[in-house]
Amino acid sequence: MRTPSTVLALVVAVLALLLGGAGPASAHASLSGSDPADGVVLKTAPRQVTLTFTESVSFSDDSLRVLSPDNERANPRPAQHADGKDNTARVELSDTLPQGTYTVAWRVVSADGHPISGAFVFSVGKPSGTAAVVATGSPEDTAAGRLYGFFRYVAYSGLALLVGAAAFVLVCWPTSAAVRRVRRLPAVGWVTLAVSTLALFLLRGPYETGGPVTSAFDLAQVGRTATGRPGAALIVRLVLLAAAAVFLRRSVVRLERNEGGTPPGDLGAGVRLFGAVLALALAFTWAAAEHAAAGIQVPLAVPVAVLHLVAMGVWLGGLITLLILLGRRGPGSRDVPASAIGRFSTLAFGSVAVLVGTGTYQSWRQVGSWNALFTTSFGRTLVVKVAAVVLVLCAAYFSRRWTARLVHEAPPVAETSTVPEPARVRAVATVGAPLSPAPTGPRGAAGAPDGGEPGADTGPSVAEADGHRRGLRRTVAVEAVLGVAVLAITTLLTGTQPSRAADGISAAAAQEPQAKVVTIPFDMGTANHRGTVQITLAPGRVGENTVEAVVFTADGGLATVPELRLTLTQNDLGIGPLDAELKNQKGYWATYDLRLPMAGEWTLNLTVRTTDIDQVTVRDSVKIT
Repeated sequence: MRTPSTVLALVVAVLALLLGGAGPASAHASLSGSDPADGVVLKTAPRQVTLTFTESVSFSDDSLRVLSPDNERANPRPAQHADGKDNTARVELSDTLPQGTYTVAWRVVSADGHPISGAFVFSVGKPSGTAAVVATGSPEDTAAGRLYGFFRYVAYSGLALLVGAAAFVLVCWPTSAAVRRVRRLPAVGWVTLAVSTLALFLLRGPYETGGPVTSAFDLAQVGRTATGRPGAALIVRLVLLAAAAVFLRRSVVRLERNEGGTPPGDLGAGVRLFGAVLALALAFTWAAAEHAAAGIQVPLAVPVAVLHLVAMGVWLGGLITLLILLGRRGPGSRDVPASAIGRFSTLAFGSVAVLVGTGTYQSWRQVGSWNALFTTSFGRTLVVKVAAVVLVLCAAYFSRRWTARLVHEAPPVAETSTVPEPARVRAVATVGAPLSPAPTGPRGAAGAPDGGEPGADTGPSVAEADGHRRGLRRTVAVEAVLGVAVLAITTLLTGTQPSRAADGISAAAAQEPQAKVVTIPFDMGTANHRGTVQITLAPGRVGENTVEAVVFTADGGLATVPELRLTLTQNDLGIGPLDAELKNQKGYWATYDLRLPMAGEWTLNLTVRTTDIDQVTVRDSVKIT
């Protein structure tokens, strides 16, 4: 921000570390296995259903439901962790289960605090139709989920305003004048954060379970929220806000005791230290219950996330405070001392440096590779955020230029006075203000310093100083607007599955064969009635599959036949034959909805007809996983 090369270096730093190689999945758990498996057909009814996830999960009484073909509940008791493992969920089933297809619907909360959901089926005896209906949309696409996302953004905004406004007063302009001008801003930030935190606590229950908004006031659900990690973090945040209210009140009283203002440094290092600890503790209530708390390098990720949030608050909240202070027109717009603006410029530069450094680490941790930047929702959103940050840095560069002119060219102004109130005389009231008539004394009758010539050059004109302030006000306004946009994008990222998690799921799926290919020869005993049929089953696993069959002549050329029929049989369990119902696609035969209910060795029975009277049936086998 001090030079264009500095801006470029910070931007390059953000992008460069994104080249880190992909590691273990991070945040947002996913289902890694189930017993019974999806689509399986069992001879006898199971006694329980067990789900295994990639990370630890938590759940409520209705997190795991097993529904009969008639859409009746088949698990009389709620889910529990299996064998004490926090990445599992298990429910006991009823003693008697009729034959047919059962639906398992699940909705749990991953370690980063976000709900995930899904469903699968298994059959007892033989497959059947089912009346069970389960939600298929995003687990967060509910009325409660949308409200929860809104208040999450409001909470971030409240934190920024509270921390930034308080830091501006305590560090940059610790005077009674500052208190009078900005005392409402920390109060607004405190109220915004307190109200949004309470709303998040009440909405946490329906957000996790997918229930209606009205269930937010269910006392049993509120009790469950209070015992979970996200709910406990919200309670701690409310307690810290109560402490912050007492701290702000005492700091204001201390500053107001001296009407002339308190010089920087006289407020006391202990006060500022306590305020910093409060800000860090508030930020910890986010870091301990969101993305930083799950995945790789958690002991490092949590403090990095805390620093990132506090730096965001100091920078963005301070910008808004400065913008409001500079927003007044006329003589009142010169009330803010240039020295205070200069101190905030230094503080903001340090905050942005912390933001870039911690943001770079978080990006590497949650994205992991260049490819993920453009192939995952999280990566694409992060690219937009980086572009917005680049614009912020450009605006900040111009803000620092205007600040430098204001600080270096402004005439010295007495920010404080130790003269008792009854005897106080204001010789110079504001930065850049015209000299007021002063009593006869050392300055001389005409106001020239120590008897100097009236009209002597004493610094930049009022017009020049006001011009610097107007320029600073414009660039700070642009910087603040872009900062709010970055905050909105950041809030969106907190609810998006990190790229490492998505890549981890994809990598696990990629380890399985994506298709099973079987080549079956046929020979009818004559020259033009022999060849091979290549059958491709994708993905070749339990559940729905695509089947494509291509007929080749004996010399390897493509052949057309009037009929091709494929059936599959599971001899060990007596399942089948299942007709694939291949359709002629003018060059090959295919079906796109063959459901295989059981893993194991399946026999392929292939009937090839080459003329109206010539046909042959051949067999082979394929292993379904």
